[in-house]
Amino acid sequence: MSSDCLFCNIVERSVPATIVHETGSVLAFRDINPQAPTHVLVIPKAHHVDAASMAAADPALAGEVLNVAGTVAADDGVDAAGYRLVFNTGKDGQQTVFHAHCHVLGGRGMEWPPG
Repeated sequence: MSSDCLFCNIVERSVPATIVHETGSVLAFRDINPQAPTHVLVIPKAHHVDAASMAAADPALAGEVLNVAGTVAADDGVDAAGYRLVFNTGKDGQQTVFHAHCHVLGGRGMEWPPG
């Protein structure tokens, strides 16, 4: 855990969040600035800077993050129509919280290209 990381503080429950799913190693919560009717962040509880470093350090954890993302989509009822999973990585990738996280977006059409 990193005490100056927003998502680590959410895991520790020192910052509130609307949690929608939790396992022993993954947490899913609603985004505070939703870009779609369903916008949930799925994060590993362990601190990893981005998705690539998480996958390199713990491939099983990366798989669990993806599995929970699918569960969240199903629970929100967007799995049949379709949804998008997004991992922003690095400054140019618009990552603003440097803790690996997957955005689950659904409930509206997803335009392409994503800008």
